[in-house]
Amino acid sequence: QVQLVESGGGLVQAGGSLRLSCAASIGIFDIKSMGWYRQAPGKERELVARIIFGGSTNYADSVKGRFTISRDNAKNTVYLQMNNLKPEDTAVYYCNLERLLTMISSWGQGTQVTVSS
Repeated sequence: QVQLVESGGGLVQAGGSLRLSCAASIGIFDIKSMGWYRQAPGKERELVARIIFGGSTNYADSVKGRFTISRDNAKNTVYLQMNNLKPEDTAVYYCNLERLLTMISSWGQGTQVTVSS
């Protein structure tokens, strides 16, 4: 069972920044990808950013140029740097990990991000 420990959410004013962290309990040898999804009230969960451990990244159009996903292999941790935050970024953000060998997907508990106008 993979454990994902998220941190870094909070309340910020529009235009501000936050950095989310997600630490995985397994080594990178068994990770295909890690990413961040978000779910706002009354909306479906959507992909925000994802990093493939072969090197590529992809982002939702709504966050391109504002958010950056990165990883620290030594710490089995993925980060989401969020700049120029907007009220529409308000949501619960969930970390996701997809394992390489079994393709099983795991989720973190979620962290609230609230952007005030």
